[in-house]
Amino acid sequence: MANTKIKELAINYTARNFSSIKEELINYTKRYYPSTFKDFSEASFGALMLDMVSYVGDVLSFYLDYQANESFLHTAIEYNSIVKLSRQLGYKFDASGTSYGEVSFFVLVPATTVGGAPDSLYMPVLRRGTELASSGGNTFMLTQDVNFADAGNEIVVGRVNSTNGVPLEYAVKAKGYVISGVHKSVQFDIGEFTKFRKLELPDGPNIAEVISVFDQNGNSYYQVDYLTQDVVYREFVNPSKEQRAITPALIKPIVVPRRYVVEKTATQTMIIFGHGSDSDLSSDSISEPNKTILDLHGRDYVTDKSFDPGNLISSDKLGVGPSNTILTVIYRTSTGDAINAPVGTIATIQKRKFVFDNPNDLSSTKMRAVRRSLEVINESPILGDQVNISTDDIKQRAYGSFHSQNRAVTLQDYKTLIYSMPPSYGSIARCTLVKDQDSFKRNLNLFVLCQNSSGFLTTANPSLKYNLKTWLNRYRMINDTIDILDGQIVNFGIDFEILSESRTNKAATLNRCFQALINNFNSPPDLGEHLDIAQIYKLLNSVEGVADTVNIEVTQKTGALYADTMFFIESGYSADRRYISLPFNMAYEFKFGTDFTGIIR
Repeated sequence: MANTKIKELAINYTARNFSSIKEELINYTKRYYPSTFKDFSEASFGALMLDMVSYVGDVLSFYLDYQANESFLHTAIEYNSIVKLSRQLGYKFDASGTSYGEVSFFVLVPATTVGGAPDSLYMPVLRRGTELASSGGNTFMLTQDVNFADAGNEIVVGRVNSTNGVPLEYAVKAKGYVISGVHKSVQFDIGEFTKFRKLELPDGPNIAEVISVFDQNGNSYYQVDYLTQDVVYREFVNPSKEQRAITPALIKPIVVPRRYVVEKTATQTMIIFGHGSDSDLSSDSISEPNKTILDLHGRDYVTDKSFDPGNLISSDKLGVGPSNTILTVIYRTSTGDAINAPVGTIATIQKRKFVFDNPNDLSSTKMRAVRRSLEVINESPILGDQVNISTDDIKQRAYGSFHSQNRAVTLQDYKTLIYSMPPSYGSIARCTLVKDQDSFKRNLNLFVLCQNSSGFLTTANPSLKYNLKTWLNRYRMINDTIDILDGQIVNFGIDFEILSESRTNKAATLNRCFQALINNFNSPPDLGEHLDIAQIYKLLNSVEGVADTVNIEVTQKTGALYADTMFFIESGYSADRRYISLPFNMAYEFKFGTDFTGIIR
């Protein structure tokens, strides 16, 4: 049998764009088909075919590179791709913003008929879920009950008898915590059982949190971080009345065979259930830890087994999913971008929920008067808005979240945990940690700043600090102690002098310089970050119409609209005056566009 020699073709696989592919195709045609195709002019039919093949090759090459880039977090540019890749590293993406703070409530309570003292029987409890509104149109909800009968409340005389001066009513002031948003609910008609059932909620990008999920049979489903987690901690009312004032609730671990996880993208919010059914559910009780750890089976030895305290039931079904029922989902939406509230702007009560002890024994007229007298005001700003998270922010937070692994060992671990705190607790805009040199223990000083409704840096209110303390206490090392302190803010201004190019509109050039500075300092720096003077020279020189920047002077802005922190600028200059260094607990801010002044010659 004759040997058939296979023709080996020299193909260059490095050609990737239109021009290089077309060049390789022409060379290939000239080499292997010299007598078949000779007309390589642009008007020939063969040139059309070469262009078409080169076009297809260029498009395929582009999508190949695009897919490769979108497969890695470092090179991805699509928002949804970055969110999905960040989720693989353990970062919990949340595009909704939440503000959190303290408000003061006032009611008028009638006096007793004997002695003129406040009648405690008419001191109600304002229930959680009461809806409030700010002057900016944002809605806030009370997160916990407010008891006007608490001993720590302030009580003053509200109205007296004009004849004898005997008090008729007393004004009672009580404080409570509110969170931005309103509660909504949606029902799903669930049919036959489906593994890993996924339900998309309405108001997707505006959903701040899922409050509760339950079916028509009364079975509750609990949110967990991962479907492999089957233990959550619930709060129960402290049965001891003597200790309830200090410890109002007790935390107890419970097994949750019915559970779900929440996945969020830039446009969707979905809840996902496990792949087990009710028939797979054998027990709701917590397993004994010794039975979970010492799983010997038939061996006469024990291998080194790690014990996950969040996995205490013997099931590999990743939770029980709903079937043949009606599922009700209650969630909280936080609408609008500017959801913070300045001082004194929360003054409207949209929906009030009062509870009186033994209302059947009380006067309905007096109870109605107490309800109508309710007023509210926020004496401190409601802060925590962090809605617009850029792709670069997501990447950096995902990197840190992966390395922290749900524990704080290094300073970067703490910073990552602070920035990833759930928005329902509030948001920290800038933070830094330093070791306390005056402490003999491993004490850390944590300096924090947040942003107000106008986007300016401000100090965190006490409620936000309390939430931050509770959040960090879950992850800190047992021998770490942390002091949460306020960062300092110093407001700067810039006076510059520039030379314009010949035949240039000086007014337009000066306005472009102002806009370039405003855009450059639109985002506040980190605590302790120095102000690069050389970079400002470079920025102004790059503006169209600027021949050279002659001089730049940094000034401090003071007054009622600025921070009261004093900073001696000359002491912060470097030896070559290329930058101004600030203390580790201080951040500079250019607050208004008028902080930039300039002269053009």
